[in-house]
Amino acid sequence: MSIATEATPSAHIVTLQGQLNSANAASVEADILGLVDGGARQLVLNFSPLDYISSAGLRVVLVLAKRLKAEGGKLVLFGMQPHVREVFDISGFLAILNVQPGRVEALAQF
Repeated sequence: MSIATEATPSAHIVTLQGQLNSANAASVEADILGLVDGGARQLVLNFSPLDYISSAGLRVVLVLAKRLKAEGGKLVLFGMQPHVREVFDISGFLAILNVQPGRVEALAQF
């Protein structure tokens, strides 16, 4: 699992590559919440290179979304591969999260 962060004028883009599972969920959560602790309030998660997400990974996304909402921020996701999107769909997360097809559409949410 690798994480890359890019600051744009409107939001921080966090790109997740590999597999987000119980083995790495705690460290991924700590890394991303570190951005929020540092003042980031507009976050975009790029799931394009994410191959797999487990329930522990879904929890990371939910914790992040709740934290940003409490801080007056916003979370947008984009680039889900079909099998990752299916996990979000089955869990009901697509109904409660802002998911866009691509980077341009995600950044346009801010």
